[in-house]
Amino acid sequence: MKVLVDTHTHTNCSNHAFGTIWENMKCAKAKGLEMVCMTNHAPAIPDSPHIWHFNTMKELPEYIEGVRLLCGCEANILNSDGEIDMPVQYLKSMDVVVASIHPPCYESKDLPDHTETWLNVVKNPYVNIMGHSGDPRFPYDIDAVVRAAKENNKCIEINNHSYAVRKGSAENCRKIAEKCMEVGCRIVLSSDAHSPFDVGNVENGIKMLEEINFPEELVMNTSADRFIGYLRSVGKDIVL
Repeated sequence: MKVLVDTHTHTNCSNHAFGTIWENMKCAKAKGLEMVCMTNHAPAIPDSPHIWHFNTMKELPEYIEGVRLLCGCEANILNSDGEIDMPVQYLKSMDVVVASIHPPCYESKDLPDHTETWLNVVKNPYVNIMGHSGDPRFPYDIDAVVRAAKENNKCIEINNHSYAVRKGSAENCRKIAEKCMEVGCRIVLSSDAHSPFDVGNVENGIKMLEEINFPEELVMNTSADRFIGYLRSVGKDIVL
């Protein structure tokens, strides 16, 4: 399996990341990627970009180094109501929105609360991707949430970065992928790169999917055409 779109990357506009957008795109080109999504952290994370970043990023060219650039954000989930920290007027103009739980922005409670959180998040029409939901610090009812994600046409992310920084994620990612395979829920594989050198790095996810014989037709970012097709199916007016 080849993954030619990286749906979750950060630039040094998120201060704990290390590369510029140009450096990220150069590395993407070197690895043969067709498309990269720039998804910097939304404002609730302490070292996130200024909110104006998300208004002006559309000034970037559609292609950098011959690789298609999509502009969006990684929104922070704030509570069990599924609220996120990005104003609707910004969300409306974004190419792609990842929503994730981060400890500085969300108070962990218990499995029922985490389940309620995700069930509400997937109802948000502006959210496209459930970010690193395999984080073992925030367990949830996988069956209920995956079925809700499918019903609401969301993609569940298999986050390569989690294998290194969120211990215990590997087992959860496998369970989530197996449930997605069972019910027919779409997924994406992402690097969650915080350095140019990690852009396009999804090897852990690919290895796991191959081990469970996951159907490639449910992986939405194997090509730019396929990912654009998914985004258009949720109302995004995007072309290559």
